[in-house]
Amino acid sequence: MKFEEYKGLDLPKVAENILEYWKENNIFEKSVTNREGGEGYVFFEGPPSANGMPGIHHVMARTIKDIFPRYKTMKGYQVKRKAGWDTHGLPIELGVEKELGITKEDIGKKISVEEYNAACKKAVMRYTDVWNKMTEQVGYWVDMEDPYITYKSKYMESVWWLLKQIYSKDLIYKGYTIQPYSPKAGTGLSSHELNQPGTYQDVTDTTVTAQFKANKETLPKAFKNVEGDVFFI
Repeated sequence: MKFEEYKGLDLPKVAENILEYWKENNIFEKSVTNREGGEGYVFFEGPPSANGMPGIHHVMARTIKDIFPRYKTMKGYQVKRKAGWDTHGLPIELGVEKELGITKEDIGKKISVEEYNAACKKAVMRYTDVWNKMTEQVGYWVDMEDPYITYKSKYMESVWWLLKQIYSKDLIYKGYTIQPYSPKAGTGLSSHELNQPGTYQDVTDTTVTAQFKANKETLPKAFKNVEGDVFFI
């Protein structure tokens, strides 16, 4: 078998040809079906949120994540790679509220809960096509045709079921922690939300200082021998 020789190496073209070959021959699908009956390997990743555009950090993360399922696939494991979308989070809600010109207090008054949820569901999947294209271009093998979506009842009920199993095994305990809270949004904040751009601002605060003259006759003995007047600030 003769391998194609590249006189002038055009890497984008090479990548394009490989991606086309994978697509035409269902290579990704075969990497799963060819190992039917083999030991399974499950790799859970934190799914992205499609309400924002992907960046270089997403490309880097997906490239690193791809190493583990590929390695296990080459070792003979069957790795069913299901895509997912993270559709919960305060940034999504705040973005929708900004677009609609409402606040949390307006939900149920100016807009129904159903309308608000529908707007959030639409917004969170806004850049799905861009994410799919990026995922394909970097060669990240994952089933984008049948993703799990975290706002769907099946997913949420599965999470509650898992929590119940953990609780039944006495692996959950009740504790108390100090949580950051947003009075404006009316909700607690996660560490991720605290790291969003614009979360912290340097502000100049005007401080008023008042001085009050004390009646020395009413002060404790330690102050009565002080020369001159005594003031409280």
